[in-house]
Amino acid sequence: MLTSILLSLAAASAPQTFVGTDAYVWRGDSIIQGEFAAVAVSSYEIRSNYHGRPGFFMPVDQVWKRKNDLAAYPLLKSDNKMHQAIYNMGLDEMVNAVEPDTTLRTGKEWAGVWTRDVSYSIILSMAALQPEASKISLMKKVNAEGQIIQDTGSGGAWPVSTDRLVWALAADEIYRVTGDKEWLKYAYPIIRNSVEKDAKTVVSPDGLIQGETSFIDWREQSYPRWMQTVDIARSEAFGTNVVHAAAFRVLSNMAQELGKKKEAKEYAERADRLVADINKTFWLDDKGYFGMYTYGRDNMIVNPRAESLGLALSILYDVATPEQAQSIVENAPTTPYGAPIFYPQIADQPNYHNNALWPFVGSYWALANAKAKNEQGTMQAIGSVFRPAALFCTNKENFNMDNGDYFTELNSSNMLWSLSGNIALTNKILFGINFVKDGILFRPFVPEALNQPRALENFPYRGGKFSVSVTGYGDKIASMTVNGKKYNPSLPVPAKTLANGATVEIVMNSEPIAPLKVNNVPNKKAPLTPQTWIENGELRWNPIEYIASYDVWLNGVKVANTRRTSWPLDALGEWQVTGIDTDGISSFASEPRSFRPFVTLEMNEVKTEMSSPEISYRPTIPMDGYTGDGFAETDHNDKKVSATLDTAMLGTEKCGQYYVSVRYANGNGPVNTENKCAVRTLHIDGKPVGTIVMPHRGVANWNDWGYSNSVLVDITPGEHVFTLELLPEDENMNLHTNHALIDAVILTLK
Repeated sequence: MLTSILLSLAAASAPQTFVGTDAYVWRGDSIIQGEFAAVAVSSYEIRSNYHGRPGFFMPVDQVWKRKNDLAAYPLLKSDNKMHQAIYNMGLDEMVNAVEPDTTLRTGKEWAGVWTRDVSYSIILSMAALQPEASKISLMKKVNAEGQIIQDTGSGGAWPVSTDRLVWALAADEIYRVTGDKEWLKYAYPIIRNSVEKDAKTVVSPDGLIQGETSFIDWREQSYPRWMQTVDIARSEAFGTNVVHAAAFRVLSNMAQELGKKKEAKEYAERADRLVADINKTFWLDDKGYFGMYTYGRDNMIVNPRAESLGLALSILYDVATPEQAQSIVENAPTTPYGAPIFYPQIADQPNYHNNALWPFVGSYWALANAKAKNEQGTMQAIGSVFRPAALFCTNKENFNMDNGDYFTELNSSNMLWSLSGNIALTNKILFGINFVKDGILFRPFVPEALNQPRALENFPYRGGKFSVSVTGYGDKIASMTVNGKKYNPSLPVPAKTLANGATVEIVMNSEPIAPLKVNNVPNKKAPLTPQTWIENGELRWNPIEYIASYDVWLNGVKVANTRRTSWPLDALGEWQVTGIDTDGISSFASEPRSFRPFVTLEMNEVKTEMSSPEISYRPTIPMDGYTGDGFAETDHNDKKVSATLDTAMLGTEKCGQYYVSVRYANGNGPVNTENKCAVRTLHIDGKPVGTIVMPHRGVANWNDWGYSNSVLVDITPGEHVFTLELLPEDENMNLHTNHALIDAVILTLK
């Protein structure tokens, strides 16, 4: 009965279709998805008949009504009640998200402030609408060393997860909104300290930033099963590199503002170098967009998946050229429910990051499409955020890409970054509010489907309020007045003028926007990953159903394509296989199989140098699984462990380049979170040559021995001392526990 009432209301009240896909339609004041419909009864009430998976612990509210006083926030006036209601829902839930201590709560189910969540939210909307709470929240994410906290991530957070510099982008947005020079002076040294620490630890030999893909911090959800957290620490994620490049530019601009010209030049140059390295490594000509990450062991392959947040950020922060930006929005896959977190999906993983759309990512995707001037792409991205907000009557965190449902591995209502993205679609796209240090530059992008007058009244800004109205459609302003006087739309409106209660009236040119296409595709899953082994001088692997052929890789370079399930090992190196299905979609590369000589220095050959006779921590459970006669332990008191190598062990003719790693145990935390990753600087004969990363391998799991990342070094004839030392730059996010057991040093011939 309710379904028929809602559908009849929708049909009667909605003659205009704003956006429609194979999955849903936004028509007038309703959003309809098959048997489900949501109707905006008023600008402060939405009713829905949506019902999700029976028995799921998180039911869907079928009504949203305003609960909070919104008088202090912008008032959206529009002929479309659904648009007004979704915007007001964002404001209403924003008020819920401000905690008594004036921090921003992550979500209804998630208390506290998380670095990346709050930072992405601040950039989207919270700097503008909650500037004080945004400041206080960022201040909560600074540690005793005056650095940004990487508060979560695989294997013990930093340096496995390295996207903490999104804090810098949020700090910059706050400065643009407030113009607060004291905030600038506070933020600059924190960002600089964090950048310089990262420069010593997480920069790969090819100049890229190592570590996990930004925000996708659940290892199995986006990486092949064979990858351990140490492999993620060695990998290079496109989105995380974009964040770092943007942070370098923020740091340069801040330094310029503070009169630090030398530092401004240095960070601008570092940004340019990183952008060049990003383009060199990640741009895929055959795809028309950047790949997701590099992965492997000693040799890297680019994962060609499209990752929506990284692609959006590359456009918004000018890592992508204008030509690349248009290529990205035209070629990155979009499913009927919107742009997925990445594409294609992983077949043997549940829905969370995998096979899902997160509305905050959808909002960044909409902003990127608007900047690239893709009208259809912008409308579909807006619809991908509005659909779940209306049907679920809240701003959920994520939803299933197969059917649009909210049933995933984890979810929450009233999510901070989701509601922030909701609000940003109106503020930043349809009204074109772009904050600059001295005012606001208005750059509306209005798709023709949304050609109706709208106004945003009482927008809070630097102690005052202003109002802005936009009529017409298009990507160019035809005329603009400020307080009734003509104004050049290419110039920002001064902050003082706006704070004094200005009225801004914008008329768009109402000319068709040059059409760009959208790569609308069905939601697809990639083939399973081949399982490989070495046998009788061949690399062998299991046959996979629906595979058209296999690519064979040696040291990160494709060397063959075959329909066989074996290949002769005719060269030394790391061998891998990818499966290609009949649609041309590639599987993950298999686990690298090393066909190379190696030398193991067991711990009975290792001498431990102790800086203190006291041992701060000893495991209380029996240890086994180590090689030789024992193992060494390293923590804040035992800062050094050393091993001596006489190249006579190798044979002098075998000196040359070797990858050096260690076999270790770290039972200080779980595989997926916490912050006790062990980090050491590797020295050879007293000279630092690289960083050794030893992530968690499970709580109290001291019998699970694994391998660190590797460092490529030159081994010359003679005796050499290998030392692992805890230096200040190796301090992890915990600041107290930086501890591991070292079983052996491994040298593998390149």
